[in-house]
Amino acid sequence: MTNARRTTTHRRRSPRRIARKPLAGSLAVAALLGGAWYATAATSGSGSGGSAAAGTSTSTSASASTGATASPEAAAHSATSASGTASAAASAKTSPKAAAKTSTAAKAATGTLSPTSTTVPLAAKFPYLAAGYNNTREWTRTTTAVAPNGTLRVAWPAADGVHVTPLNAAGLRSGADTVVKGAKEVGGLVAHNDGFALLTRVADTNKWKETAAAIVRYTNGRQTFRTKLTGTASNDTSPGLDGQLTWNGTKYGAYFVVHGAGGFADGHFGDKLTYISAKGAKLSGGWSWGCSHNEGIALHAETSGAFTSLCFDDWRSGLFVSTGIGAPDVAPVVQREQCWAGYCGGTFPSRTGDLVKSATGRYATAFASRGAASAKKNAADSSGRGWTVTPKTSTHQVAVAFMANRNSGPGKAIYLTSAAATENVNVHVAPYGKDRLLVSWESLKGAKCNAGTCTGTFTGTHLRLVDWNGRVQSADKVVTARISGDIAVLKNGTLTWAYAPVTPSYATALNGASPTTTSLRIARLTP
Repeated sequence: MTNARRTTTHRRRSPRRIARKPLAGSLAVAALLGGAWYATAATSGSGSGGSAAAGTSTSTSASASTGATASPEAAAHSATSASGTASAAASAKTSPKAAAKTSTAAKAATGTLSPTSTTVPLAAKFPYLAAGYNNTREWTRTTTAVAPNGTLRVAWPAADGVHVTPLNAAGLRSGADTVVKGAKEVGGLVAHNDGFALLTRVADTNKWKETAAAIVRYTNGRQTFRTKLTGTASNDTSPGLDGQLTWNGTKYGAYFVVHGAGGFADGHFGDKLTYISAKGAKLSGGWSWGCSHNEGIALHAETSGAFTSLCFDDWRSGLFVSTGIGAPDVAPVVQREQCWAGYCGGTFPSRTGDLVKSATGRYATAFASRGAASAKKNAADSSGRGWTVTPKTSTHQVAVAFMANRNSGPGKAIYLTSAAATENVNVHVAPYGKDRLLVSWESLKGAKCNAGTCTGTFTGTHLRLVDWNGRVQSADKVVTARISGDIAVLKNGTLTWAYAPVTPSYATALNGASPTTTSLRIARLTP
């Protein structure tokens, strides 16, 4: 592995890759580090620009059937039998009569995929884009969370801190924002009846002059605790969270990226899982150093024991189940992908992931994948842990993977798309009713790719239903309501999320400051 370069940020803007070379050092040190060894630079776009008109309204998002869009991929998916190689294989033996029933059911299900939305005016400008690897356009994260009483909170960053906007169950503003001053990023949000808890970054004193990860709890409009999760004592910082925050009723789980600032991991990047009590005290469990340059984090709160987690690891090159351990040396492999410092071939949207649990204890996740034409141990890595993966495709396709339980590896990933010239980004998965899953993604036709990232012409947000075996339950529906942030699930199964009311463009890289908006759309989709 390479000796890590000392930097102050996480993602790198440079289009050049960092070569993978063996790390000069003992196996004992490599074992301690557990994989997080590549250090590269990363920055997010910010600043101000034009703003959208604010107002309050309710509307139904315009939508079209798959065949009515300009996307070649959409046309390819107008029938369930053309939903990707795995799905096609699953339905290859279906009788004509069964196929007709499936087609009818798919059409009926597709008809329900029509999100409605409200417009919420904002009290500050929201910079809705960020520059990722190769300055790729990424949506600035918003997080929507539902409290036990059905009310909602939406967290979004602004120049004066992170704003948390209260909404009623219908998606309408119910009060003034709470502004968490000094907060730099939305790393995760938990809504409570009397307030919220936010995973964010705050000012800190350290050798890199970087921020610290922190959980901030507000109760009835007042801050009740602010607990830093990194610092001098633990020799770490957090210049970019890419995190998740979950709550099981008694404790919080915070999973996020860390940068070594002294000690054995000085100058390297890893990830950290920390548990916090309801009163802000640090609890036992989790780990201080885990996946290398974690390029995608997912975390599911369990009623007991370790929370279930997933990570994209650039050393071991792939998506791993990292439950209960710091580094996934023996963790089940969900999918091998080509991962690099600052970029992973199968990265989650906005560097975070969705992990859905069924009533029977199974798990599902969805991600953008380039697959693996070959995957083998890196002979040049003296630790024996490094992998080299050659991607199968230049564009990302939408993949769904299932796990029988929290400690098992899944079967072969099921691909929902296959058009080689179409790039697919911003992949999400959420529960849809009792026994189905909603998978969403954005498609870019005419994709031009370089160093693992692509530009292209935006052709819509795709919604598709699958069951818990990955079988397609609907044809694609292309809608105008984008899904660019964390999705909340109401008690009646309604899905709700917040997004910037702008027309996406992926034609060029993001150079300079992000444009801004002064309103958010709050979408709702009821099964």
